[in-house]
Amino acid sequence: MTKENYQHILDKTIKQIEQSKEHPRLLLHSCCAPCSSYVLEYLTSYFDITIFYYNPNIAPQEEFQFRAEEQQKLINEMPLCAPVSFLLGEYDTASFFALAKGHEMELEGGPRCKACYNLRLRKTAEEAKKGGFDFFTTTLSISPHKDAQALNQIGKQLSEEYHVPYLFSDFKKRDGYRRSCKLSEIYGLYRQNYCGCPYSKLEAELRNQTVAEQGNAPQIET
Repeated sequence: MTKENYQHILDKTIKQIEQSKEHPRLLLHSCCAPCSSYVLEYLTSYFDITIFYYNPNIAPQEEFQFRAEEQQKLINEMPLCAPVSFLLGEYDTASFFALAKGHEMELEGGPRCKACYNLRLRKTAEEAKKGGFDFFTTTLSISPHKDAQALNQIGKQLSEEYHVPYLFSDFKKRDGYRRSCKLSEIYGLYRQNYCGCPYSKLEAELRNQTVAEQGNAPQIET
């Protein structure tokens, strides 16, 4: 199956927005401040953005709260082309653990992760519909560990279901991930070594243990 180039699709959408000379309202699901940094730098020139922080997969709750505070810190401190609003989603861990049941031992990137994408994007689509937004999307595609093809296909399906356009994107393109790492350094952002859920945390701990035994530096996850 041929992979879609979602950066090219985004380029076309942005060109249309520039020609219209309007600033559509975008509900941007964010998993964390580091992942959102480049996306905000990139998109605030074209959209009126509200960050939607909905991540019931993150555990423990203290981790969820700290990442939410880092997100708000970035919005307040980073000079952007336009103000960014913040919307805090419910910390509904029961929804995540229900979908993860039976998939606890899967490695990151498997069916459990796809179901988690759907959970968070569905809630984003619901909020976008309720709030009258022109588009919705997620920062998740900036991570090299996340499946941009799957994310955009889920976004497309939810767009058709909720009748809110999905902003197709692959934010890791054009050095987006590298830029997010640089912005994290500039603003002193907390960068975690696991995506958020307890299963990815365990996987990261085992991976870092193996790396440490081999005498190499641990990898940073986003």
